[in-house]
Formats: sequence, structure tokens, C-alpha cells
Amino acid sequence: MSTLAPTLEAFFTERLARQRQASPKTISAYRDTLRLLLGFVQHRTGKAPSVLDFADVDAPLIGAFLDYVEHERHNSVRTRNARLAAIHSLFRFAALRHPEHSLLIQRVLAIPQKHFDRAVISFLIGDEIDALLTSPDRSGWIGRRDHALLLVALQTGLRLSELTGLRCSDVMLSTGAHVRCYGKGRKERCTPLTSQSVAVLRVWLNERKGAPTDPLFPNRRGGPLSSDALESLVTKYANAAGEHCPSLRAKHVTPHVLRHTSAMLLRQGGVDTSVIALWLGHERVESTQIYLHADLALKERALARTAPISALPGRYRPPDALLAFLDSL
Repeated sequence: MSTLAPTLEAFFTERLARQRQASPKTISAYRDTLRLLLGFVQHRTGKAPSVLDFADVDAPLIGAFLDYVEHERHNSVRTRNARLAAIHSLFRFAALRHPEHSLLIQRVLAIPQKHFDRAVISFLIGDEIDALLTSPDRSGWIGRRDHALLLVALQTGLRLSELTGLRCSDVMLSTGAHVRCYGKGRKERCTPLTSQSVAVLRVWLNERKGAPTDPLFPNRRGGPLSSDALESLVTKYANAAGEHCPSLRAKHVTPHVLRHTSAMLLRQGGVDTSVIALWLGHERVESTQIYLHADLALKERALARTAPISALPGRYRPPDALLAFLDSL
């Protein structure tokens, strides 16, 4: 067995699991990246992953892998950078165990993250929110589940994984109604619920009749909804809502857009960005600045407070007839 294989195994068992106590989601993300990388290297070199050495996984090959991720798999630059971060983490660990490969490792660690354009976030406005919430057919069990799920997503701004991970015991509908979830970094937080959300969830829980540890929004078999299933149902209802609300047709509605919508409703209500960061479970307040950039009303109010720039409008003067003739030749 080569030196790469035991190092990779120790990276997961020692560094991630024991030393860093990384979350299962982090371990899964790193696992998927390295599995994809090893498959790419095997295709390029013809060597099985178990016999690969560090010399087989050098900086040029990893650069080719990143190009493959971005251009052939059509992943975003963000995904490409996330793959590179996982590779960097492995090679930083390898640098401590294999100083004989320090030059090769330093070349890999020198591969930079790629810059990318930051577009203004997409979010829904009043009529679009109403159209989305009325899309589910509430005459059936699935429609009532989906209506409650969409309402909770729009009101709380929970992440996709947080929504799918909700249990019946995570909802408190008595005084100080709130929903409890576990977010990034295994941080627990509580998000208050509006009276409308409380009423809908109370009816849903009476119909759901689940045990405290059961999923709040189960699939047909009683298990938790998968991420793909949640994304699919949001897309389905957004497309249906677009038939009655034309502005929705121009938007790509995802669960994260519902999260952005919740934050923008708070922002437009005058809530400070530090509170929005707590609401969304952001590690840093700077992550919430994107909602200031997207708040056009805030910019318009700022413009209204400024003195107008004195600039006289220009006056059109027709060109000289002879010069116009020469220009037309």
C-alpha cells in the first residue's frame, strides 16, 4: 500500500473525527471530494486509488481536476473552491506526516481559490410569496404538509438541511412559540414563530400525530424528506405559482431563495443586520451585508436625503447639412 492511502485514512479517522470532531456533514463533503478526485486520478493514470502515491497527485493534476469539476461537471466556482478547500486540508495534514514530500505539498497548497462574481441575491416579494403559499392543494395530506413547510421556510429562514432535519419535538407552540434547529457548526438556535405559523403548525401537528423524534415534515414512507425532494417540491410550486404571478417566471426559486426572502422581510421591517445574523445563524455579521446590498428601498431613502446634482440637460442640435451629407457617404 502506498503512503497516500494510509495518510488519507488517518486524515478522516484522526484529524477530522478525533482531533477536530468535525460534523457528519463536513466529513461527508470531504469524502465526496476525495472520492471524486481519486476517480479522476485513476482515469488519468490508470492506477487504482489504493496504489497511488503523492507523486501521482501533484499540483498540475489537481489543477486539471479543478478544471474538470468546473468545465466538464459544470459546477459553480463556489463548488470548485469548496473542493479545493477539502484537498488543501488533506495536504496540510500530510505535510506534518511526510516532510519528504514537502515541495510537492507546498505546490498543491499554493493553488489559489478562484474569484467569482457576486450577483445581487434573489428573493420574493409580497404577491410572489402569496402565490407560492397558495400553490399547494390543501385538500390532500401532501398539500397540507407542503403548505406548512413553505410557510415555515419563508418565516424562519432555515437552511435546507435544517428544514429536513426538524423533528416534531423541535416545535414549541405554547407561550414564546418557536422552532429549534441545529445549524452549521452544530450550533443550536431558536427562531420565533408568528401567530399565522403557529396556527398552521398546530393543525399540521394534530394531523401528523408523530412521536417527538419523528420528522416534522415526513415523506410518504414516514422518513425525513431528502434535500433533493425538498428542492423538487419548491420548484414544482414555484412553477405552478408562476401561472398566476408572471414575475415568478423570471426567478429561479430554490429553498435558499426562501431563506433570502425571510431575511429581506426582516431587513425591510427595519431589523438590524446583527439581529438578522442571529436569526439566520450566521457565524459573522459580515455575511448578512448582502441583504443591505439587495435592499433597493434603503438605497432610495439614502438618495432622497442627498442634494441633487445640478446638471442642465443637453439640447439636441441638428448637424450641419453639408457635414451630414459628407458623413453619410
